[in-house]
Amino acid sequence: MPQPRLGVVYDRLRPEERMLFDAIERQGVAAVQVYAPHQAFDFSALPPRAFDVVIERCVSHTRGLAFARLHESLGSVVINAPHVIETCGDKLATNAALARAGVPTPRTGVAFTTETVLELCESFGYPIVLKPVVGSWGRMVSRLSDRDAVEAVLEHKEVLGGPAHKVFYVQEFVHKPGRDIRAFVIGDDVVAAIYRTSDHWITNTARGAAASNCPLTDELVELTRRAARAVGGGVLAVDLLESDRGLLVVEVNHTMEFRNSVATTGVDIPGLVVRHALRLGRELQAGEARPPIAVGARA
Repeated sequence: MPQPRLGVVYDRLRPEERMLFDAIERQGVAAVQVYAPHQAFDFSALPPRAFDVVIERCVSHTRGLAFARLHESLGSVVINAPHVIETCGDKLATNAALARAGVPTPRTGVAFTTETVLELCESFGYPIVLKPVVGSWGRMVSRLSDRDAVEAVLEHKEVLGGPAHKVFYVQEFVHKPGRDIRAFVIGDDVVAAIYRTSDHWITNTARGAAASNCPLTDELVELTRRAARAVGGGVLAVDLLESDRGLLVVEVNHTMEFRNSVATTGVDIPGLVVRHALRLGRELQAGEARPPIAVGARA
């Protein structure tokens, strides 16, 4: 059986993409680096399947989802699948999937008018956390301590305009021990986890938080696996908070960053991703797995 054909789609060459390319080279895999902004597709003359497996690594959620859909329609297995990207790229969709699966999260609500979101905040009690439904790296996330602060942020959203600013996503503020947890899932395996510690209430390494190794306890592994399955599974990073109610899942990331986690945990995360991709490719070649049929396509 020939080696699975592997493609990596990206739009920014970050440390994670370089680490993936290094892992591919170390394993002697022939893979194609696909720079997304330079690509074009003609739907009247789509090419045959170029790759057995595509690892989608675009920073742009919109661009990454588009490429995932295109390559899945050509018959490739995509990591991660379009429906997983759709769910994880929208906090409302993620929370709905987690709630449906009974995964514990901070108390979360959504509202669509100024009046209803203010009522929601009052029912939660202050402080509350207001987030955009689409976004990453802790951007535009606000901890608001009273009604006046909420009204000020809502006024800014009203002026900014745009449909995303008309969906108000509210969470309770969880008093955590100066850190959160990021756990890494590859397939059905929870392979590593880190603590992200910061003096700031947003404990994100993109905002300067320090990474340290987090032991994989039975509770952490079980809850992380449940969260990953709830959104459709794949190669994912699950963010969790420690609370007086136990661990709570805050977010599931479909294009995970791991630059600070390999040396911290001693786990070769990019190498495991490549091995997972090759395994899926061999299963596809052997007829053991079929990629989902794209919407509108015929079986």
